[in-house]
Amino acid sequence: MIKKPTLVALALLGVFSTSSAVAKITAEQAARLGQDLTPLGAEKAGNADGSIPSWEGGITKAPDTYKVGDHHPDPFADDKVLFTIDKSNLDQYKELLSPGQVAMFEAYPETFKMNIYQTRRSASYPQFIYDATKKYATTAELVEEGNGIKNTAIGIPFPIPETGLEAIWNHILRYRGLSIQRYGGQAAPTASGSYNIVGFDEQLLVKYSEQDATPESLQKSNILFKFKQAVTEPARLAGTALLVHETMDQVLTPRQAWTYNTGQRRVRRAPNVAYDAPGTASDSLRTTDDFDMFNGSPNRYDWKLVGKKEMYIPYNSYKLHSNELKYDDILMPGHINPEHVRYEKHRVWVVEANLKEGTRHIYKKRVFFIDEDSWQIHVADLYDNRDQLYRVAMAHGVNYYEVPTHWSTLDVYHDLNSRRYLAIGLDNEEKMYDFQQSFKDTEFTSNALRRSGRR
Repeated sequence: MIKKPTLVALALLGVFSTSSAVAKITAEQAARLGQDLTPLGAEKAGNADGSIPSWEGGITKAPDTYKVGDHHPDPFADDKVLFTIDKSNLDQYKELLSPGQVAMFEAYPETFKMNIYQTRRSASYPQFIYDATKKYATTAELVEEGNGIKNTAIGIPFPIPETGLEAIWNHILRYRGLSIQRYGGQAAPTASGSYNIVGFDEQLLVKYSEQDATPESLQKSNILFKFKQAVTEPARLAGTALLVHETMDQVLTPRQAWTYNTGQRRVRRAPNVAYDAPGTASDSLRTTDDFDMFNGSPNRYDWKLVGKKEMYIPYNSYKLHSNELKYDDILMPGHINPEHVRYEKHRVWVVEANLKEGTRHIYKKRVFFIDEDSWQIHVADLYDNRDQLYRVAMAHGVNYYEVPTHWSTLDVYHDLNSRRYLAIGLDNEEKMYDFQQSFKDTEFTSNALRRSGRR
């Protein structure tokens, strides 16, 4: 059962897709943050039957065995599987699944299953994120047609969303740290299960989340974050690199992107690094705006805030994150190994995006299921131009204790037509993400991209 948004939100649903003239939340509404709502706007209370507990602050302390640089040990390692959903009992649980998840059971009836665990509301963030969220909750606004934001900084801009666009901007701007280096890779197994690893070295500088950021400074720079990605393997692709500057007001300045080609040894502007252009070395199994479950300009879609529902989603995926696993333990034909995947019942916001008339994209409709505690999209159902389910994406999240933040450790994009999938973020055989970096803006220029490229 999907709970509808507030009456105020319902009254606005007819106008939010094309207008930024949506009333800001009141001071009285903002006062609920940290009271009956969590600091980021989730319902603090548990659900009626107790299967979703109340939020008590999430993980606020790392396990005693953890030290920075480790793969994150599972704080819930003693939890047992409550029950397993498979094709034989699927009908009992369909209301708690997305249509895309149901389609996975139909596509792989002999091998796909979901192990359901106790719900742990583990998402937590630094106090300055909570403070900024409350500070700017009454001033944050969408710019023209929702193609950017203004009058906000650092925190979740719309903790009490009234439109689908506000909810998707919460995902785009959720806190993931300030200066991050990620190591890992992706694989696109064939139908038989064979695969090659494409390795990445990624750097992220999040200007929006800097503790001294202000709405005025962000408006002046018009930069939300800077992202650099270099391919490290295989040898034929090594040195290929990408640089992206994501803008705050994409009407004023659209996304800026550059690529470095090792064969040409040249940096080129890359205006097509957006929308449904194929993702880097992805075998065309995801689009550019699929990365991170959704990124970039939302301007090709009309957005609808459907409401909120309880749903089984991947969560606390520490087993899948473990350096005790090898990639061969995870990757198998059709889908990743379900024995290593943990699902829990959480409340999610349901946001539907429908392609605007006169625009193009390979996805005619997208439905996102966004965790209320973290604003992380955990499941996305993607439909083609025939209105048929085309792809199903799932993000497997963990709490990174040292930040802290709830963020995906592995994103998996399932193509129901080709019966293949793409797994992004494989890090089990790599050193762990480094959230302690102090990158400078000069490291995210076209000249820096050229220097980082190699044959």
